[in-house]
Amino acid sequence: MFRPLALFIGLRYTRAERSNRFISFISLISMIGLTLGVAVLITVLSVMNGFDRELKSRILGMVPQATVVSSEIISDWEGLADEIKKDPEVAAVAPFIQLQGMLTSNGQVSGIMVTGIEPDYEKDVSIINDHMVEGSIDTLQSGNFNIVLGEEMVQSLGLQLGDKVTLVLPEASPSPAGVIPRFKRFTLTGIFTISPEVDSLMAFIPMGDGATLLRLPEGAQGVRMRLDDIFTAPMVAEKAAALAPQQLFPNDWTQTHGNLFGAIQMEKAMVGLLLFLIILVAAFNIVSSLVMLVTDKKADIAILKTFGASPRLITQVFMVQGVVIGVIGTIAGTVLGVIFALTVSDILGFINQSFGLHLFDAYFINYLPSQLRLVDVVLITGSSFILSFLATIYPARRAAKIQPAQTLRYE
Repeated sequence: MFRPLALFIGLRYTRAERSNRFISFISLISMIGLTLGVAVLITVLSVMNGFDRELKSRILGMVPQATVVSSEIISDWEGLADEIKKDPEVAAVAPFIQLQGMLTSNGQVSGIMVTGIEPDYEKDVSIINDHMVEGSIDTLQSGNFNIVLGEEMVQSLGLQLGDKVTLVLPEASPSPAGVIPRFKRFTLTGIFTISPEVDSLMAFIPMGDGATLLRLPEGAQGVRMRLDDIFTAPMVAEKAAALAPQQLFPNDWTQTHGNLFGAIQMEKAMVGLLLFLIILVAAFNIVSSLVMLVTDKKADIAILKTFGASPRLITQVFMVQGVVIGVIGTIAGTVLGVIFALTVSDILGFINQSFGLHLFDAYFINYLPSQLRLVDVVLITGSSFILSFLATIYPARRAAKIQPAQTLRYE
């Protein structure tokens, strides 16, 4: 801790004399730089955390986290699901049938990835039931040929709940009139909204109806899993496939969306590093301002030493100013950063809506997410304090080494 005398003199030195306002200006710039660096770093890392959260909760809440797919239909999928659930890493399982095709209605055509599901099981592995805006997935009962679509797809095809839509499969069926595509009319009984990417690409139908369209016997093509820890997906999928190694093939989210997750993590690390340099530059400014202050106060230092001030006291005097700059700048930056992190989504959303901009069209969500984490705030704040303190060491030690006799000779 600083001595009371060192604290008193150091606080007085934070205000330079009128003839040396430039030193005060450099100190102010250092404080502002530190404030901006801390605030921007907290805000940007919170936004990156938000993207990371949305990826896990939305995208990985819809696409399979881990699956095993069979080369032939699995008639006893319930037994396989029970065996897979014995793995402690597996939270829930659900059967599925996957098919691709085109949806056509009102003269509009769009490609779609269709998943045949059992609603009671799907609710445990997917977030779709929590994001229904109209209708319900409980309407997906085999034999009714109902379909649930995303809001983006519904708007592009000009549909409403209860309308008919035709699913055309990329397979041909022979007939007396020749070879014609295989198609079936479905009734729209549910609309969900997750993200623009998911809403425009995914559709759900009853699993039994999917098997009928593909002319397969009753059963499932595979089983998807929801995991307690998504990073164990490759291992869990391999273990599940080992239950029938000649029949089951593993797959997981790291193969389908791993690049997106890796890109977000890399961007978070690089952006954090670059913004941390702002704090580092502010710390160097503290060094500059203190070096100039020491030069300005040489005579005062010599007089203090003449009256018996120890080198330790002189060191503490000049460390006080750097610490004051660091404390004020860091606290102000932390307050601003927390405020911006908590409001940046609303602010940019308002700007986007007010001016008709399309700021988020390139992302898998239609707004700017933000998640403030205490560990990030503590890490950034602590780093700023430490850098500010370290920046005071060299100027303070330089001040302590000033020789009174040599300095006062030229005063």
